[in-house]
Amino acid sequence: MAFTFSLRSGHMTVPLEPPPASRAPMPPQKLAQQRLLIKGGKVVNDDISVEADVYVEDGVVQQVGPNLNPEPLTGLIVLDATNRLVIPGGIDTHTHMQFPFMGSRSKDDFYSGTKAAVAGGTTMIIDFAIPHKGCSLIKAFDTWKSWADPKVCCDYSLHVAVTWWSSKVKEEMKTLVQNKGVNSFKMFMAYKDIYMLNDEELYEAFCCCKELGAVAQVHAENGELIAQGAKKMLAMGITGPEGHALSRPEEVEAEATQRAISIANSVNCPLFVVHVMSKSSGKLISNARREGKVVYGEPIAASLGTDGTNYWNEDWAHAAAYVMGPPLRPDPSTPDFLMNLLAKGTVCTVELLLGDGIEDRKAGHTSFFLQHGFLDLPSFAMIFPMWHCLHSGKMDENRFVAVTSTNAAKIFNLYPKKGRIAVGSDADIVIWDPKASRTISAKTHHQANNFNIFEGMVCHGVPVATVSRGKVVYEGGAFNVTAGDGKYVSRPPFPPYVYERIRQQEQVCQPVPVKRAPYTGMVSETWVTQNQ
Repeated sequence: MAFTFSLRSGHMTVPLEPPPASRAPMPPQKLAQQRLLIKGGKVVNDDISVEADVYVEDGVVQQVGPNLNPEPLTGLIVLDATNRLVIPGGIDTHTHMQFPFMGSRSKDDFYSGTKAAVAGGTTMIIDFAIPHKGCSLIKAFDTWKSWADPKVCCDYSLHVAVTWWSSKVKEEMKTLVQNKGVNSFKMFMAYKDIYMLNDEELYEAFCCCKELGAVAQVHAENGELIAQGAKKMLAMGITGPEGHALSRPEEVEAEATQRAISIANSVNCPLFVVHVMSKSSGKLISNARREGKVVYGEPIAASLGTDGTNYWNEDWAHAAAYVMGPPLRPDPSTPDFLMNLLAKGTVCTVELLLGDGIEDRKAGHTSFFLQHGFLDLPSFAMIFPMWHCLHSGKMDENRFVAVTSTNAAKIFNLYPKKGRIAVGSDADIVIWDPKASRTISAKTHHQANNFNIFEGMVCHGVPVATVSRGKVVYEGGAFNVTAGDGKYVSRPPFPPYVYERIRQQEQVCQPVPVKRAPYTGMVSETWVTQNQ
């Protein structure tokens, strides 16, 4: 299994086979009922790999085993996976489709974004419903769901952000968990006066998550220090993309990460740190996990495949393309360091930030404040850095499946319906060719943005076919998607993978008072006289 990454744009690629001519697209009303047999591949789960066929009916895996011959043959679609891997579809736990932010909006909506996702082997996304301060969490959830339901091409779910605190917010969190299938809430430690919570509010929100059986997520950056850093950069006349990185240095992320870990640990609440961008933050999460704290870290594909030296590029458009928060770090050893943590299990999932390219970066010529957007990546970008890690020997194929699918399914209580190929699991499956290659380019990616930070890189290992809910939605470069085919997936509270440890700690780690006989000795009195 070969993987290389190169900046040489002229590298030869291996074309993927076109869909067989005999397989005409089925009418949309029949797609959910199609019968599918994937033959001759190696089925890879997070714990085991086996040579086996996979039979799918009504969107669910019905059989996994050698030499399957389901009857009748009429109407049976057969995919040949010989010499390929058959893996669970990717789960992207951090997307922002059509997200309104700072006067702009992410370029991909739920149709174009999820269409791009399936082309890269992602079969489920978890997006964020983010209310403004003072606004209803439930209304935000309903708004995002109304945007998504008619457009999604694959399954999705929603995290909900807590951007302010009150008794109303607490009640709405309860309603979202009990009635809306939400089991994760995101708190911002940055974006002062927009989304940021103070420490007391974080404490209350973490307590509520613990009580409800939800996972607390944090964007870990010190918003107060960022605000001061931004003022300093602007006063110095630094308005370009480099000002963004300089105003949000690595220690700002690390401080907030440690503070979030401390607050969550004080109430024994599980913590999920999103977009881990720095070595410092990664080390803090690694230490916390070694100490037994229930903490998860999530780097992004960009932080695994590139670095922040690009902010100092003299081409403004090039530099601005890398702007996001937290920023990429200028230390070029950061990607390899974070990849090692991912391979070792110190950080658990990887996020793509799919759909986050902002509509217009021209305003950024005035101030790096206005440049702030998110990276636009092709969805297979979530996978190719990990495949490189596999090729280097740091990660095996089972760990590859864990970090792109299974861990996310377990943390957010989707497993084993998602994140596994087994009887009874949803038929979200990718046929992965470890020998094929392609060159990354904005000209060929499937998202709406006109740039790609991985432009010209060559990656080996690509998805040949993607199956979502038993439907072949992408094969050999051709789409067979219908807006609205994906479904909202409810996520029950108290995911066992997370909360079994929390419950055990509650039982054995609670402080107890020391039993003593009442004190009966002398009590001394000290008189304090004030100076006249």
